[in-house]
Amino acid sequence: MNRPSCAALCAAVLVPAALAQSQPAAQLPTITIKADKSIDPTREALQAEQALTPGGVSLIDGESLRQRGVSNLADMLRYTPGLWAAGGSTGDSVFLSSRGSNLDATNYDGNGVRMLQDGLPVSAADGNNHNRDIDPLSARHAIVARGANALTYGASTLGGAIDFITPTARDGAPNEALFSAGSFGERQGRITLGTVSGSFDGLVTAETRRYDGFRGHQQQERTSLYANGGWQLGDRVSTRVYLSAIDNDQQLPGGLTRQQWLDQPRQGSPEAIAGDYQYNVKTWRLANKTVWDIDADSQLSVGLSVENQRLFHPIVYAPPFFSLLIDTEQRTLGSTVRYQRRLGAHDLLVGLNWAQTTVDGGNFSYTPGGARTRFAVVDNKADNLELFVMDRWRFAPNWTLVYGAQAVTTSREVATSRLKGDYDSLNPRVGLIRQLTPDAQLFANISRVYEAPTLYELEDETPGGPPNTLLDAMSGTVVEVGARGQQALGGGNRWHWDVAAYYTRLRNEILSRDDPGAPGTSLSINADDTVHAGVEALVGGSFAIGEGGRHRLEPLVNLTINHFRFRKDALYGNNTLPAAPRLALRAEAIYRHSSGFFAGPTLDVVSSRWADFANTYKVDSYTLWGLRAGYTAKDWEVFAEARNLGDKQYVSMFSVRDIAGANDAILTPGAPRSLVVGARLKF
Repeated sequence: MNRPSCAALCAAVLVPAALAQSQPAAQLPTITIKADKSIDPTREALQAEQALTPGGVSLIDGESLRQRGVSNLADMLRYTPGLWAAGGSTGDSVFLSSRGSNLDATNYDGNGVRMLQDGLPVSAADGNNHNRDIDPLSARHAIVARGANALTYGASTLGGAIDFITPTARDGAPNEALFSAGSFGERQGRITLGTVSGSFDGLVTAETRRYDGFRGHQQQERTSLYANGGWQLGDRVSTRVYLSAIDNDQQLPGGLTRQQWLDQPRQGSPEAIAGDYQYNVKTWRLANKTVWDIDADSQLSVGLSVENQRLFHPIVYAPPFFSLLIDTEQRTLGSTVRYQRRLGAHDLLVGLNWAQTTVDGGNFSYTPGGARTRFAVVDNKADNLELFVMDRWRFAPNWTLVYGAQAVTTSREVATSRLKGDYDSLNPRVGLIRQLTPDAQLFANISRVYEAPTLYELEDETPGGPPNTLLDAMSGTVVEVGARGQQALGGGNRWHWDVAAYYTRLRNEILSRDDPGAPGTSLSINADDTVHAGVEALVGGSFAIGEGGRHRLEPLVNLTINHFRFRKDALYGNNTLPAAPRLALRAEAIYRHSSGFFAGPTLDVVSSRWADFANTYKVDSYTLWGLRAGYTAKDWEVFAEARNLGDKQYVSMFSVRDIAGANDAILTPGAPRSLVVGARLKF
């Protein structure tokens, strides 16, 4: 039943009351008013946040992920414009770039995109994301704020921020079981149990995943536990505790040369097999968030989190010259305070984020299964403090001015090299929203982006430069315009769109090149002047087929066009930055029947990419076809998804070089033809 209008509510209450006064003896009928349970308050709040942001913000519905194969962030972000996410060497490994972030040789630290869970940091204090905390299927929603649009979260990173919203026992089916199995020994199972009792609610999810892999030396085993419990402490105060524990062991198959890839893309690299390359991480995280609804127009929220990661990572084996095994422990403390208040036409937000990360352990030379010798002590520390203020001012009918700034002070310290750096900046932003109709708007903004180096890119290693010199933070200005909305077309048909175009000029972009003298390591530099520009578009719809509304066709297209270049660089001229394609298109056309059955093809089109800064090594473009289908009932659903039906041989991701050689082992093959099936039971 649809949500009743104000007029209907007034009639339901006032008319019977008036009749009761004039005819007291009459027996009045019972009137029952039911809320529309299909309306999700959390999603409504997220859509309101999107509508008040003058730039690219995407919403991902966790429910939709249950209807297709999702095992990593690349699967989750498939229909998020502006992001390039490519599956890696094992199930969890993903290369992630947003608006041209992270386009260098150190993609293992995954910088450039701030990761959060329920508004609390998952990224380390220095900005790196090399962790396994994020499980896509454990998010009820995710908000992707691209580029400077992440100011709402206090971030000013080049790529923006992603906030993963945890489900609770109050906002979803508290009990469910999910199972999936697929090609190459993939199998996954998870069960969620929840309860609501008065002012308390709790939810626990246990998960296990196994994957044999389509390449040699590619097995994965992961077990996870996610839990949260909430208490309503009064009419206006609530608190929630979050706990997660993940044990993830992965073999790494390594990169291949072009000839190895052409000859046998399913092989593991000889170096990875000989060196037994692995990426094993044990993680636990504890967080708390308390919300005080002070009154109808103001709210205060406070959050704290603590996270511990233990990394065991044999990654380079090139005897007798060099071998590297990383054995470290990373601890991150995080906190956030947010105060929001409505004052007439103004919607104010004041926030503070603080985080501290320490990393200790060592780098070892090693013999697989044998002795190891520490050659470097790891003792790193980073602090990050952000204060941000924003006002959304509805200064005229259908016009909203959004303006604010972030002040950041952050430090980095690498004890072994005696490097210590402090970075400070004030980053303003101003934007404008024009509401064309209740469901359509135009937007524009001009903002400053700012990002200090991570602990892994702290030293300026420009050839010929002075030793022990710190890299500068990268900064720049981005201009963005766009439009989004939805429109009914009559006959039950509708379409929606989200389109943005942006242009960024960066100074001192932080890039890392491979070190020819030490395989597996890199040299970090500041590039003088670079350009990051692009067009991001997500367009879809729902169209009736025939009469009666039983048959519908729902197409969806995600198109990203990138323009990432050096600008008159002394060494690279106007070369294109590597790693990201110039064009990436993800699409599907799903037929849906009112019974719950759905099916349709999927399409991936990716243009060629450069694998080096010198633009001498090109990775070819590719086109992939797939098909997915399923059936959704009230308490259960099933799905099947076939990928790469043409069994296309392609490169998914690769390592970046300064000047890549024909025999460099840098290519990671994409998955061949594969099938995954899954089922979900709600109880």
